[in-house]
Amino acid sequence: MSAEAPRLHVQIHAGAADGPYVFMVHGLLSSLHQWDANLAAIAQVARPVVFDLWGHGRSPAPQDPSMYAIEALHAQFEQVREALGAQRVVLCGQSFGAGLTLGYALSFPKRVIAQIFTNSNSALSPATRFEVSGERLAMVTALEQDGDAGRVALRGLRIHPSRAKRIDPAIRDLLAREADLADPRGIARLMRYTAPRLSVIDRLGATACPTLLVNGRHEAVFQPLRERLPALLPGCQVVDLNGGHAVNIEAAAGFNEAVPAFIRASVQTNTGASTRS
Repeated sequence: MSAEAPRLHVQIHAGAADGPYVFMVHGLLSSLHQWDANLAAIAQVARPVVFDLWGHGRSPAPQDPSMYAIEALHAQFEQVREALGAQRVVLCGQSFGAGLTLGYALSFPKRVIAQIFTNSNSALSPATRFEVSGERLAMVTALEQDGDAGRVALRGLRIHPSRAKRIDPAIRDLLAREADLADPRGIARLMRYTAPRLSVIDRLGATACPTLLVNGRHEAVFQPLRERLPALLPGCQVVDLNGGHAVNIEAAAGFNEAVPAFIRASVQTNTGASTRS
């Protein structure tokens, strides 16, 4: 990747000096502020590294479809890992972002100490569920319109944060403002080129690192997938919290207790596993 190539926007937060870096990746139509309620807790045991996906926050929205390939996004994570001098990292993915982090752990098993993810229909559903056809094709096409039409379509998406009912109003309003500033065509490209390839359901059992699902039990559509997880990935730990799709915000206290404990235990049990080069 050349120096002129687009780069994901990243913020690196101070944290435990001897702790691993934790790559934290948000879901569609969110931003790196997805994790604001969790950073202080995770910083007690690790060093949070938060990303804006293409078209979100301060990240660009490349026109080249190849930049939206799973491999290209994993290459962005690898570039950051190498720049930090980290041999291994912890992963934390939310929704769409969890599909990317779960896939990264499968593609780069020697680079991952442990991983956490939250409710992710895109990762644990069959890939056919997110094919760009029918209603989904109509949404993508609307987002690709010129000018204000694309922004109107963006605001009309069901996943727009302004429609969130269970999260703190201050966080909801911040995420809604961020979403309104997102690039509609960047969002469309993520839906068109990335989402249909996020599923890891057919290979999840090959995961080599300790894994924790923090499940928002109030998201009914995800619960059948959560129930299948022990068969898909034996040994995966699950914490069920009274939250929904944005469980890390809706049930922040429980998330902030479970995740640092999991990171601490995973680092301690990975004997001889240096996190820095």
